[in-house]
Amino acid sequence: MAMNEPTPSGTHEEDAEVDAIVAKGPRGALAVAGVAVAIVIAMWFLFYFLAFLPRGVIH
Repeated sequence: MAMNEPTPSGTHEEDAEVDAIVAKGPRGALAVAGVAVAIVIAMWFLFYFLAFLPRGVIH
């Protein structure tokens, strides 16, 4: 197959399956991003309560 030749497309069944998957949206990516944000927020709270508060007020 030459570089400029179009690639053969899949069957109509495969195209319908891909369309159904794409229509559902990026749920996995959003879940991973949500978990990452939750971990960062939890680490911030832990750092705040375990490092900043025990030192007290700066005079």
